[in-house]
Amino acid sequence: MSASLHDESLVFIAEAIRRREVSAVEVTTAMLDRIEALDGEYRCYATVTAEHALDAAARADRETARGISRGPLHGVPLGIKDLCDTHFAPTGAGTVIHRERVPDTDATVVARLEQGGAVILGKLAMTEGAYTSHHPDNPGPLNPWGRGHWLGSSSTGSGAATAARLCFGSLGSDTGGSIRFPSATCGLTGIKPTWGRVSRHGVFPLAASLDHVGPMARSAADAAAILGVIAGADPRDPTTLTAPVDVELGGKARPVRGLTIGIDRLFTTEGIDPEVVAALDRVEAVLRDLGARVVEVAMPPADRLVRGWIPFCSVETALAHRDTYPARAAEYGPDLAGLIDQGRRVTGLELGAIIHDRLDFSGALAALFEKVDLLLVPTMPVPVPSLARMGEYGQDPEVLLRILRFTAPFNFSGSPTITLPAGIDAAGLPLSVQLVGPHLSEGMLCRSGHAVQQVTDWHTLRPADLA
Repeated sequence: MSASLHDESLVFIAEAIRRREVSAVEVTTAMLDRIEALDGEYRCYATVTAEHALDAAARADRETARGISRGPLHGVPLGIKDLCDTHFAPTGAGTVIHRERVPDTDATVVARLEQGGAVILGKLAMTEGAYTSHHPDNPGPLNPWGRGHWLGSSSTGSGAATAARLCFGSLGSDTGGSIRFPSATCGLTGIKPTWGRVSRHGVFPLAASLDHVGPMARSAADAAAILGVIAGADPRDPTTLTAPVDVELGGKARPVRGLTIGIDRLFTTEGIDPEVVAALDRVEAVLRDLGARVVEVAMPPADRLVRGWIPFCSVETALAHRDTYPARAAEYGPDLAGLIDQGRRVTGLELGAIIHDRLDFSGALAALFEKVDLLLVPTMPVPVPSLARMGEYGQDPEVLLRILRFTAPFNFSGSPTITLPAGIDAAGLPLSVQLVGPHLSEGMLCRSGHAVQQVTDWHTLRPADLA
Protein backbone atom coordinates (compact mmCIF):
# COMPACT_ATOMS: atom_id res chain seq x y z
CA MET A 1 0.00 0.00 0.00
CA SER A 2 1.24 3.47 -0.86
CA ALA A 3 2.38 5.46 2.14
CA SER A 4 -0.24 8.10 1.33
CA LEU A 5 -3.13 5.84 0.34
CA HIS A 6 -4.87 6.62 3.65
CA ASP A 7 -5.35 10.13 2.21
CA GLU A 8 -7.37 8.78 -0.71
CA SER A 9 -11.14 8.91 -0.80
CA LEU A 10 -13.46 6.08 0.12
CA VAL A 11 -14.63 5.95 -3.50
CA PHE A 12 -11.04 5.69 -4.75
CA ILE A 13 -10.21 2.88 -2.32
CA ALA A 14 -13.35 0.95 -3.22
CA GLU A 15 -12.52 1.15 -6.91
CA ALA A 16 -8.89 0.16 -6.32
CA ILE A 17 -10.06 -2.92 -4.41
CA ARG A 18 -12.59 -3.78 -7.12
CA ARG A 19 -9.86 -3.56 -9.78
CA ARG A 20 -7.57 -5.65 -7.54
CA GLU A 21 -4.95 -2.92 -7.59
CA VAL A 22 -4.80 -3.28 -3.82
CA SER A 23 -6.35 -5.87 -1.53
CA ALA A 24 -8.79 -5.20 1.26
CA VAL A 25 -6.39 -6.98 3.63
CA GLU A 26 -3.56 -4.65 2.61
CA VAL A 27 -5.72 -1.57 3.13
CA THR A 28 -7.10 -2.83 6.44
CA THR A 29 -3.67 -3.82 7.76
CA ALA A 30 -2.29 -0.42 6.88
CA MET A 31 -5.18 1.33 8.59
CA LEU A 32 -4.81 -0.82 11.71
CA ASP A 33 -1.10 0.01 11.76
CA ARG A 34 -1.97 3.68 11.46
CA ILE A 35 -4.48 3.42 14.31
CA GLU A 36 -1.84 1.76 16.47
CA ALA A 37 0.64 4.52 15.67
CA LEU A 38 -1.64 7.55 16.02
CA ASP A 39 -4.73 6.76 18.05
CA GLY A 40 -2.87 7.15 21.31
CA GLU A 41 -2.44 10.76 20.28
CA TYR A 42 -6.00 11.45 19.12
CA ARG A 43 -8.01 8.93 21.25
CA CYS A 44 -10.58 8.28 18.54
CA TYR A 45 -11.36 4.62 19.18
CA ALA A 46 -13.16 3.19 22.19
CA THR A 47 -12.46 -0.32 20.87
CA VAL A 48 -10.35 -1.52 17.92
CA THR A 49 -11.69 -4.75 16.39
CA ALA A 50 -8.56 -5.83 14.53
CA GLU A 51 -9.29 -9.55 14.25
CA HIS A 52 -12.87 -8.99 13.13
CA ALA A 53 -11.70 -6.40 10.59
CA LEU A 54 -9.02 -8.64 9.09
CA ASP A 55 -11.48 -11.54 8.80
CA ALA A 56 -13.94 -9.28 6.97
CA ALA A 57 -11.20 -7.97 4.69
CA ALA A 58 -10.03 -11.49 3.82
CA ARG A 59 -13.62 -12.45 3.01
CA ALA A 60 -13.95 -9.37 0.79
CA ASP A 61 -10.79 -10.34 -1.08
CA ARG A 62 -11.99 -13.90 -1.63
CA GLU A 63 -15.24 -12.57 -3.06
CA THR A 64 -13.42 -10.04 -5.24
CA ALA A 65 -11.28 -12.86 -6.66
CA ARG A 66 -14.50 -14.64 -7.65
CA GLY A 67 -15.88 -11.53 -9.32
CA ILE A 68 -18.30 -10.79 -6.49
CA SER A 69 -18.82 -7.22 -5.30
CA ARG A 70 -21.23 -6.34 -2.51
CA GLY A 71 -21.40 -2.72 -3.58
CA PRO A 72 -19.63 0.64 -3.17
CA LEU A 73 -18.25 -0.18 0.29
CA HIS A 74 -16.85 -3.63 -0.55
CA GLY A 75 -13.58 -4.07 1.39
CA VAL A 76 -13.46 -0.47 2.64
CA PRO A 77 -12.41 0.10 6.30
CA LEU A 78 -14.89 2.24 8.28
CA GLY A 79 -15.45 3.23 11.92
CA ILE A 80 -18.70 2.98 13.90
CA LYS A 81 -19.86 5.31 16.64
CA ASP A 82 -20.00 3.41 19.90
CA LEU A 83 -23.76 3.67 20.31
CA CYS A 84 -24.44 1.26 17.43
CA ASP A 85 -24.84 -2.31 18.73
CA THR A 86 -22.21 -4.82 17.63
CA HIS A 87 -22.19 -8.48 18.60
CA PHE A 88 -18.40 -8.60 18.13
CA ALA A 89 -17.45 -5.71 20.42
CA PRO A 90 -18.79 -3.82 23.45
CA THR A 91 -21.24 -0.98 22.87
CA GLY A 92 -20.81 1.51 25.69
CA ALA A 93 -22.40 4.68 24.28
CA GLY A 94 -19.73 6.70 26.07
CA THR A 95 -20.98 5.57 29.48
CA VAL A 96 -19.35 3.76 32.37
CA ILE A 97 -22.48 1.73 33.10
CA HIS A 98 -22.61 0.07 29.69
CA ARG A 99 -18.97 -0.03 28.66
CA GLU A 100 -18.69 -3.83 29.05
CA ARG A 101 -22.05 -4.58 27.38
CA VAL A 102 -21.75 -6.84 24.33
CA PRO A 103 -25.10 -7.06 22.52
CA ASP A 104 -26.37 -10.32 21.05
CA THR A 105 -27.14 -8.74 17.67
CA ASP A 106 -25.95 -5.87 15.52
CA ALA A 107 -27.73 -2.59 14.94
CA THR A 108 -29.39 -2.51 11.55
CA VAL A 109 -26.90 0.05 10.26
CA VAL A 110 -23.98 -2.17 11.27
CA ALA A 111 -25.58 -5.25 9.72
CA ARG A 112 -26.15 -3.34 6.47
CA LEU A 113 -22.56 -2.12 6.34
CA GLU A 114 -21.25 -5.66 6.80
CA GLN A 115 -23.74 -7.06 4.30
CA GLY A 116 -22.41 -4.39 1.94
CA GLY A 117 -18.87 -5.70 2.37
CA ALA A 118 -17.54 -2.89 4.59
CA VAL A 119 -14.73 -3.64 7.04
CA ILE A 120 -15.43 -2.42 10.59
CA LEU A 121 -12.19 -1.24 12.18
CA GLY A 122 -13.74 -0.58 15.58
CA LYS A 123 -16.04 1.48 17.76
CA LEU A 124 -15.46 5.21 17.92
CA ALA A 125 -15.39 7.22 21.14
CA MET A 126 -18.25 9.57 21.94
CA THR A 127 -19.64 11.81 24.66
CA GLU A 128 -21.54 10.17 27.51
CA GLY A 129 -24.92 8.99 26.27
CA ALA A 130 -24.45 11.18 23.16
CA TYR A 131 -24.99 14.39 25.14
CA THR A 132 -22.55 17.30 25.36
CA SER A 133 -19.57 16.06 27.40
CA HIS A 134 -17.47 12.96 27.95
CA HIS A 135 -17.77 10.98 31.16
CA PRO A 136 -15.02 12.07 33.60
CA ASP A 137 -13.51 8.57 33.36
CA ASN A 138 -13.35 8.70 29.54
CA PRO A 139 -10.95 11.34 28.19
CA GLY A 140 -12.38 12.48 24.91
CA PRO A 141 -10.81 12.51 21.44
CA LEU A 142 -8.75 15.48 20.27
CA ASN A 143 -9.25 17.53 17.14
CA PRO A 144 -6.59 16.70 14.50
CA TRP A 145 -6.91 20.25 13.20
CA GLY A 146 -5.86 21.64 16.57
CA ARG A 147 -5.69 19.75 19.83
CA GLY A 148 -6.56 22.91 21.73
CA HIS A 149 -9.79 23.42 19.81
CA TRP A 150 -13.33 22.10 20.18
CA LEU A 151 -14.17 18.88 18.39
CA GLY A 152 -17.93 19.24 18.61
CA SER A 153 -20.22 17.03 20.64
CA SER A 154 -21.31 13.39 20.71
CA SER A 155 -19.82 12.02 17.45
CA THR A 156 -16.36 13.23 18.48
CA GLY A 157 -14.49 10.01 17.69
CA SER A 158 -16.21 9.78 14.32
CA GLY A 159 -15.07 13.27 13.41
CA ALA A 160 -11.53 12.91 14.69
CA ALA A 161 -10.92 9.44 13.21
CA THR A 162 -12.21 10.39 9.76
CA ALA A 163 -10.17 13.61 9.72
CA ALA A 164 -7.04 11.89 11.06
CA ARG A 165 -7.26 9.27 8.29
CA LEU A 166 -7.88 6.46 10.82
CA CYS A 167 -10.85 5.26 8.74
CA PHE A 168 -12.23 6.16 5.31
CA GLY A 169 -15.59 7.21 6.73
CA SER A 170 -17.71 6.69 9.81
CA LEU A 171 -21.19 6.61 11.27
CA GLY A 172 -22.35 9.36 13.59
CA SER A 173 -25.62 10.34 15.18
CA ASP A 174 -27.26 13.74 15.47
CA THR A 175 -29.83 14.88 18.05
CA GLY A 176 -29.06 18.58 18.07
CA GLY A 177 -26.02 18.84 15.80
CA SER A 178 -23.76 15.92 16.59
CA ILE A 179 -23.04 14.86 13.01
CA ARG A 180 -22.80 18.47 11.88
CA PHE A 181 -20.63 19.96 14.65
CA PRO A 182 -17.79 17.38 14.41
CA SER A 183 -18.03 17.51 10.62
CA ALA A 184 -17.68 21.30 10.76
CA THR A 185 -14.77 21.30 13.22
CA CYS A 186 -12.92 18.57 11.32
CA GLY A 187 -13.42 19.75 7.73
CA LEU A 188 -15.70 16.82 6.83
CA THR A 189 -18.87 16.27 4.87
CA GLY A 190 -21.68 14.94 7.07
CA ILE A 191 -25.24 13.97 6.25
CA LYS A 192 -28.09 14.16 8.74
CA PRO A 193 -30.78 12.28 6.83
CA THR A 194 -34.52 12.74 7.04
CA TRP A 195 -35.77 11.38 10.36
CA GLY A 196 -36.81 7.80 9.60
CA ARG A 197 -34.62 7.48 6.52
CA VAL A 198 -32.05 5.42 8.45
CA SER A 199 -33.02 2.78 11.00
CA ARG A 200 -32.38 3.46 14.67
CA HIS A 201 -32.81 -0.19 15.65
CA GLY A 202 -29.95 -1.13 17.95
CA VAL A 203 -28.77 2.47 18.33
CA PHE A 204 -28.60 3.77 21.92
CA PRO A 205 -30.93 6.80 22.13
CA LEU A 206 -30.35 10.26 23.46
CA ALA A 207 -33.79 11.57 22.49
CA ALA A 208 -35.51 9.14 20.17
CA SER A 209 -37.72 11.54 18.23
CA LEU A 210 -34.76 13.85 17.55
CA ASP A 211 -32.07 11.20 16.88
CA HIS A 212 -30.74 10.75 13.34
CA VAL A 213 -28.02 8.29 12.22
CA GLY A 214 -25.87 9.23 9.24
CA PRO A 215 -22.45 9.20 7.57
CA MET A 216 -19.41 11.38 8.15
CA ALA A 217 -16.82 11.33 5.38
CA ARG A 218 -14.29 13.38 3.46
CA SER A 219 -16.56 14.23 0.53
CA ALA A 220 -20.18 14.22 -0.58
CA ALA A 221 -19.42 11.26 -2.86
CA ASP A 222 -18.00 9.24 0.04
CA ALA A 223 -20.89 10.16 2.34
CA ALA A 224 -23.42 9.26 -0.36
CA ALA A 225 -21.81 5.85 -0.78
CA ILE A 226 -22.28 5.11 2.92
CA LEU A 227 -25.80 6.53 3.08
CA GLY A 228 -26.92 4.46 0.11
CA VAL A 229 -26.01 1.29 2.01
CA ILE A 230 -27.49 2.09 5.43
CA ALA A 231 -30.71 3.89 4.39
CA GLY A 232 -34.09 2.31 3.80
CA ALA A 233 -37.04 0.70 5.54
CA ASP A 234 -36.41 -1.69 8.42
CA PRO A 235 -39.17 -3.85 9.93
CA ARG A 236 -37.31 -3.74 13.26
CA ASP A 237 -37.76 0.05 13.38
CA PRO A 238 -41.40 0.92 12.63
CA THR A 239 -40.51 4.60 12.26
CA THR A 240 -38.41 4.02 9.14
CA LEU A 241 -39.69 5.36 5.83
CA THR A 242 -40.49 3.13 2.88
CA ALA A 243 -39.63 5.58 0.08
CA PRO A 244 -36.94 4.38 -2.36
CA VAL A 245 -33.36 5.48 -1.70
CA ASP A 246 -31.53 7.24 -4.53
CA VAL A 247 -28.26 8.98 -3.68
CA GLU A 248 -26.29 8.00 -6.77
CA LEU A 249 -24.12 10.72 -8.25
CA GLY A 250 -23.11 9.33 -11.65
CA GLY A 251 -25.28 9.42 -14.73
CA LYS A 252 -28.34 10.29 -12.66
CA ALA A 253 -26.76 13.47 -11.30
CA ARG A 254 -29.18 16.37 -11.31
CA PRO A 255 -27.21 19.52 -12.02
CA VAL A 256 -27.36 22.43 -9.61
CA ARG A 257 -28.44 24.56 -12.58
CA GLY A 258 -32.10 25.34 -12.18
CA LEU A 259 -32.30 24.71 -8.44
CA THR A 260 -33.80 27.48 -6.32
CA ILE A 261 -31.83 28.02 -3.12
CA GLY A 262 -33.19 30.17 -0.33
CA ILE A 263 -31.19 32.34 2.07
CA ASP A 264 -32.59 34.29 4.99
CA ARG A 265 -30.02 37.09 5.30
CA LEU A 266 -31.17 38.15 8.76
CA PHE A 267 -31.17 34.59 10.11
CA THR A 268 -27.72 33.83 8.69
CA THR A 269 -25.91 37.09 9.52
CA GLU A 270 -27.38 38.72 12.63
CA GLY A 271 -24.92 38.16 15.48
CA ILE A 272 -22.88 35.74 13.33
CA ASP A 273 -19.09 35.91 13.13
CA PRO A 274 -17.89 37.66 9.94
CA GLU A 275 -15.69 34.70 8.96
CA VAL A 276 -18.75 32.44 9.02
CA VAL A 277 -20.70 34.93 6.92
CA ALA A 278 -17.80 35.12 4.45
CA ALA A 279 -17.80 31.31 4.13
CA LEU A 280 -21.53 31.38 3.42
CA ASP A 281 -20.96 34.05 0.77
CA ARG A 282 -18.28 31.92 -0.91
CA VAL A 283 -20.56 28.91 -1.17
CA GLU A 284 -23.42 31.08 -2.41
CA ALA A 285 -21.15 32.40 -5.17
CA VAL A 286 -20.20 28.86 -6.19
CA LEU A 287 -23.84 27.80 -6.33
CA ARG A 288 -24.68 30.83 -8.48
CA ASP A 289 -21.78 30.03 -10.81
CA LEU A 290 -23.13 26.47 -11.12
CA GLY A 291 -26.45 27.85 -12.27
CA ALA A 292 -28.55 27.89 -9.11
CA ARG A 293 -31.07 30.64 -8.56
CA VAL A 294 -30.58 32.18 -5.10
CA VAL A 295 -33.58 33.95 -3.58
CA GLU A 296 -34.29 35.79 -0.35
CA VAL A 297 -36.58 33.96 2.07
CA ALA A 298 -37.81 34.33 5.63
CA MET A 299 -37.15 31.37 7.90
CA PRO A 300 -39.97 30.36 10.23
CA PRO A 301 -39.31 31.78 13.72
CA ALA A 302 -37.14 29.31 15.62
CA ASP A 303 -35.76 31.08 18.69
CA ARG A 304 -38.40 29.76 21.08
CA LEU A 305 -38.10 26.27 19.59
CA VAL A 306 -34.32 26.27 20.09
CA ARG A 307 -34.90 27.25 23.73
CA GLY A 308 -37.14 24.21 23.96
CA TRP A 309 -34.46 21.79 22.74
CA ILE A 310 -32.83 21.16 26.14
CA PRO A 311 -36.05 20.56 28.11
CA PHE A 312 -37.53 18.44 25.31
CA CYS A 313 -34.32 16.43 24.95
CA SER A 314 -34.15 16.04 28.73
CA VAL A 315 -37.54 14.33 28.89
CA GLU A 316 -36.70 11.81 26.18
CA THR A 317 -33.26 11.23 27.71
CA ALA A 318 -34.82 10.53 31.10
CA LEU A 319 -37.07 8.00 29.38
CA ALA A 320 -34.09 6.32 27.67
CA HIS A 321 -32.24 5.96 31.01
CA ARG A 322 -35.16 5.04 33.26
CA ASP A 323 -33.75 1.54 33.90
CA THR A 324 -30.46 2.86 35.32
CA TYR A 325 -31.29 6.35 36.58
CA PRO A 326 -31.65 7.27 39.39
CA ALA A 327 -30.89 3.71 40.57
CA ARG A 328 -27.23 4.04 39.47
CA ALA A 329 -26.93 7.81 39.43
CA ALA A 330 -23.47 7.75 41.05
CA GLU A 331 -22.05 6.14 37.90
CA TYR A 332 -23.16 9.04 35.68
CA GLY A 333 -21.14 12.09 34.77
CA PRO A 334 -22.50 15.47 35.95
CA ASP A 335 -23.76 16.79 32.62
CA LEU A 336 -25.79 13.76 31.57
CA ALA A 337 -27.09 13.33 35.13
CA GLY A 338 -28.11 16.98 35.18
CA LEU A 339 -29.98 16.59 31.90
CA ILE A 340 -31.88 13.55 33.19
CA ASP A 341 -32.73 15.30 36.45
CA GLN A 342 -34.11 18.20 34.43
CA GLY A 343 -36.18 15.84 32.31
CA ARG A 344 -37.76 14.32 35.39
CA ARG A 345 -38.91 17.81 36.44
CA VAL A 346 -40.38 19.04 33.16
CA THR A 347 -44.16 19.31 33.40
CA GLY A 348 -46.66 18.03 30.89
CA LEU A 349 -47.73 21.58 30.09
CA GLU A 350 -44.14 22.63 29.39
CA LEU A 351 -43.57 19.63 27.15
CA GLY A 352 -46.86 20.19 25.35
CA ALA A 353 -45.94 23.78 24.55
CA ILE A 354 -42.65 22.65 22.95
CA ILE A 355 -44.47 20.00 20.93
CA HIS A 356 -46.82 22.67 19.57
CA ASP A 357 -43.85 24.92 18.69
CA ARG A 358 -42.30 21.93 16.93
CA LEU A 359 -45.42 21.32 14.88
CA ASP A 360 -45.73 24.99 13.95
CA PHE A 361 -42.09 25.24 12.84
CA SER A 362 -42.20 21.98 10.90
CA GLY A 363 -45.36 22.99 9.07
CA ALA A 364 -44.04 26.43 8.19
CA LEU A 365 -40.74 24.96 6.99
CA ALA A 366 -42.56 22.46 4.77
CA ALA A 367 -44.51 25.35 3.24
CA LEU A 368 -41.24 27.21 2.60
CA PHE A 369 -39.90 24.18 0.71
CA GLU A 370 -42.82 24.52 -1.69
CA LYS A 371 -41.09 27.72 -2.89
CA VAL A 372 -37.41 26.67 -2.82
CA ASP A 373 -35.50 23.45 -3.39
CA LEU A 374 -32.84 23.95 -0.70
CA LEU A 375 -31.80 26.36 2.03
CA LEU A 376 -28.24 27.58 2.60
CA VAL A 377 -27.34 28.24 6.26
CA PRO A 378 -24.20 28.18 8.41
CA THR A 379 -23.41 25.13 10.51
CA MET A 380 -22.19 27.12 13.52
CA PRO A 381 -22.44 30.84 14.33
CA VAL A 382 -18.70 31.08 15.10
CA PRO A 383 -15.45 29.58 13.77
CA VAL A 384 -14.15 26.54 15.65
CA PRO A 385 -13.70 27.79 19.24
CA SER A 386 -10.74 26.94 21.42
CA LEU A 387 -11.24 24.60 24.37
CA ALA A 388 -10.49 27.52 26.66
CA ARG A 389 -13.22 29.56 25.01
CA MET A 390 -15.63 26.62 25.27
CA GLY A 391 -14.84 26.49 28.99
CA GLU A 392 -15.87 30.13 29.26
CA TYR A 393 -18.97 29.41 27.21
CA GLY A 394 -19.89 26.63 29.62
CA GLN A 395 -20.58 29.22 32.30
CA ASP A 396 -23.26 30.85 30.14
CA PRO A 397 -26.42 28.86 29.39
CA GLU A 398 -27.18 31.19 26.48
CA VAL A 399 -24.11 29.99 24.58
CA LEU A 400 -25.39 26.44 23.97
CA LEU A 401 -28.62 27.90 22.63
CA ARG A 402 -26.62 30.12 20.29
CA ILE A 403 -24.54 27.15 19.07
CA LEU A 404 -27.75 25.21 18.38
CA ARG A 405 -29.27 28.02 16.31
CA PHE A 406 -28.57 26.42 12.92
CA THR A 407 -28.83 22.77 13.89
CA ALA A 408 -31.55 22.00 16.47
CA PRO A 409 -34.48 23.37 14.42
CA PHE A 410 -33.82 20.75 11.73
CA ASN A 411 -33.75 17.96 14.32
CA PHE A 412 -37.20 19.05 15.44
CA SER A 413 -38.45 19.14 11.83
CA GLY A 414 -36.61 15.94 10.82
CA SER A 415 -35.23 17.72 7.74
CA PRO A 416 -32.19 16.31 5.93
CA THR A 417 -29.02 18.38 5.73
CA ILE A 418 -25.55 18.06 4.27
CA THR A 419 -22.63 19.79 5.98
CA LEU A 420 -19.90 21.00 3.62
CA PRO A 421 -16.41 22.42 4.26
CA ALA A 422 -16.24 26.05 3.15
CA GLY A 423 -12.67 27.23 3.55
CA ILE A 424 -10.24 27.96 6.36
CA ASP A 425 -10.47 30.64 9.04
CA ALA A 426 -7.72 33.01 10.17
CA ALA A 427 -6.54 30.48 12.76
CA GLY A 428 -6.11 27.77 10.13
CA LEU A 429 -9.22 25.80 11.14
CA PRO A 430 -12.06 24.68 8.86
CA LEU A 431 -15.23 26.64 8.20
CA SER A 432 -18.50 25.02 7.24
CA VAL A 433 -22.00 25.54 5.83
CA GLN A 434 -25.15 23.44 5.51
CA LEU A 435 -27.58 22.80 2.71
CA VAL A 436 -31.01 21.87 4.07
CA GLY A 437 -33.72 20.16 2.04
CA PRO A 438 -37.30 18.95 2.32
CA HIS A 439 -37.96 15.47 3.59
CA LEU A 440 -36.44 12.67 1.48
CA SER A 441 -34.26 15.06 -0.54
CA GLU A 442 -30.97 13.30 0.33
CA GLY A 443 -30.29 12.65 -3.35
CA MET A 444 -30.57 16.33 -4.23
CA LEU A 445 -28.42 17.27 -1.25
CA CYS A 446 -25.70 14.75 -2.13
CA ARG A 447 -25.66 15.78 -5.79
CA SER A 448 -25.57 19.48 -4.91
CA GLY A 449 -22.76 18.97 -2.41
CA HIS A 450 -20.87 16.87 -4.95
CA ALA A 451 -21.31 19.59 -7.59
CA VAL A 452 -19.83 22.19 -5.23
CA GLN A 453 -16.91 19.88 -4.44
CA GLN A 454 -16.25 19.28 -8.14
CA VAL A 455 -15.26 22.93 -8.52
CA THR A 456 -13.72 23.66 -5.09
CA ASP A 457 -10.97 22.04 -3.03
CA TRP A 458 -12.14 22.87 0.50
CA HIS A 459 -13.06 19.24 1.21
CA THR A 460 -9.57 18.05 0.21
CA LEU A 461 -7.75 20.15 2.81
CA ARG A 462 -6.22 18.23 5.71
CA PRO A 463 -4.74 19.20 9.09
CA ALA A 464 -1.32 20.72 8.50
CA ASP A 465 0.54 18.66 11.10
CA LEU A 466 -1.16 15.33 10.40
CA ALA A 467 1.27 12.50 9.71
